[in-house]
Amino acid sequence: MNCFHQNPIKVSSLFLVFCCLLLLFGCQAKKDKFQAGMVEIKVVRVVNGQTLQVMGFREQPSLISEVRLTGISSPPVRQRPWGEASRKRLIELIEDKSFPVRLEFDAEAKDKYGRTLAYVWKNDNLINEQLVKEGHALFTARSPNHKYDSRLERAQHWSRLMGEGIWNPDNPMRLSPSEFRRVYR
Repeated sequence: MNCFHQNPIKVSSLFLVFCCLLLLFGCQAKKDKFQAGMVEIKVVRVVNGQTLQVMGFREQPSLISEVRLTGISSPPVRQRPWGEASRKRLIELIEDKSFPVRLEFDAEAKDKYGRTLAYVWKNDNLINEQLVKEGHALFTARSPNHKYDSRLERAQHWSRLMGEGIWNPDNPMRLSPSEFRRVYR
């Protein structure tokens, strides 16, 4: 007699486990060589502390596109000395050619102005977070993109407590980047 006919409960349990494993492993998204949902790009130019010009993006790899780091707001370059310091730090963080720069997108890949929004990764470091932690940018929640809000918020608390960059008690930034842009258009 066949062993499967002796214990139908055991057979159905094994079949159920097999189906679950098949679903679990068969339905996982394929990952690229870094991580799923990330795109490797080449940075052409750092515009300011929150904007990059990149090449090798989407369907037009030879076209230069602007990417805005989501979840942060850095001082404009003309908001001295913080804007230029923010821009210089972003250049330092991405200039190492041994590791590629990768973009990760959240719920909304473009803002109301048509700019591409992304989290920027370099050597497994979230650059958006690093800029906030070092006091070169403010955390700014941008609905519906909330994937790393808690990390960015913690980084800002750290920066404020440590008196880093724009939070330096001897030379604090008096106007937020958005206030500065409104006043000094």
